Amino acid sequence: MRLPLKVNSAILHLKPNGAGVKGDHAPPSLWTIMDYPQDLENPGRFTVEKPKSKRLRSLDTFRGLSLTLMVFVNFGGGGYWFFEHAPWNGLTVADLVMPWFVFIIGTSVALAFNAMLKKGVHRIQLLRKLTWRTIVLFVIGAFFLNYGPVDGPLSWRWARIPGVLQRLAFTYFTVALMQTCFSKKNIQKYETSDWWTPIRDVVIYWPEWIMITVLETVWLCLTFLLPVPGCPRGYLGPGGIGDDGKYPNCTGGAAGYIDKYLLGSNHVYQYPTCKTLYKTTEPFDPEGILGTINSIVMAFFGLQAGKIILIYRKSPLSILKRFLIWAILLGIISAVLTKCTQDEGFIPINKNLWSLSFVSTLSSFSFIMLGLMFYIIDVKHWWNGQPFIFPGMNSILIYVGHSLLGSYFPFNWEMKFWTSHAEPLFQDLLGTSLWVFIAYILYRKKFFLKI
Repeated sequence: MRLPLKVNSAILHLKPNGAGVKGDHAPPSLWTIMDYPQDLENPGRFTVEKPKSKRLRSLDTFRGLSLTLMVFVNFGGGGYWFFEHAPWNGLTVADLVMPWFVFIIGTSVALAFNAMLKKGVHRIQLLRKLTWRTIVLFVIGAFFLNYGPVDGPLSWRWARIPGVLQRLAFTYFTVALMQTCFSKKNIQKYETSDWWTPIRDVVIYWPEWIMITVLETVWLCLTFLLPVPGCPRGYLGPGGIGDDGKYPNCTGGAAGYIDKYLLGSNHVYQYPTCKTLYKTTEPFDPEGILGTINSIVMAFFGLQAGKIILIYRKSPLSILKRFLIWAILLGIISAVLTKCTQDEGFIPINKNLWSLSFVSTLSSFSFIMLGLMFYIIDVKHWWNGQPFIFPGMNSILIYVGHSLLGSYFPFNWEMKFWTSHAEPLFQDLLGTSLWVFIAYILYRKKFFLKI
């Protein structure tokens, strides 16, 4: 059984000056699963050929589901509380989407870089490619998505430096760099009779595990040992009136302090989710510096999922069993860290902080979701992934498009009926459906935007 499925498509490659070139056949997503044609001697210039591209439809579908849910949440989620981010500790539906997307980045990197190395692409060329992608993602996030026409004139005095795409850029760069350095060209040669063969997806990548352990140790040390003026060590609370108002200026503890110290208070997010409930006065950025470390850890678990798919691709059952084992293991870690409570654990689940328990919980969910979709779509072929596969194959265009145009008609209008969820729900469902439909039309036209 051949698990990856072939997708015929055209692609628009993004050049440094913003120009594009249309082709006849290439993998169409922000983080490709297999290779795509590019002039690797000049990572800013792209060429168009007709490679034989094979894709896991389940991964595109999972990406599309995450993106569709993200668009719906960003539009307002119909005004329902569970489609809003948790004020501080806890987890809602809205908190699932970005971690899922980060997980998918890691999985896609594993598959893409393995394919390119097998084709003979030099690691230096991969380094140039991933550096170019990182720069473009950061620039799009910093200069296009942090501000829009409805925000008025841009003031550099209040320019926000962190952001969603900025975090994704650094996350992608780190896991892609790790994979560039340590990816194996011929994975099948490790099918031996040694005792570690059943866990070779971990053993042969031991340098990456050392690196990710060091990164997580840095996060733990900074979070719990860094002295923060006026705050207790290891404080993870919201500040404001939280904790009986004892630490009003300590929002986010070390994470908030590091951002304000390195970036300046004016250059981080001014309206955190805890502001209304906890009456906080300090800015706090949910895409800050310290949380990016755990975003990398989240992507690394996605990278692990990709390695499992590559190494055990001849046996879908082996893939699913390992996905389940990882989901259970990470779930146990979450239970221990949180003590199965919202606020009383050692490290509560917190999306603003991207706490360790948040990463372990969402990684567990991600293994389950990807495993289910892999089984249903790529193994049993019970579902072809539609309609979510369409935005999943054009993710960068849909994300940037809805961010820039979400405040304009027909995606948004002035509502008259706020006493119920009916009109907000209709507006948000319509706006989300329109972007899915746009993705479908672009799919039919074989038009895809890719960095």
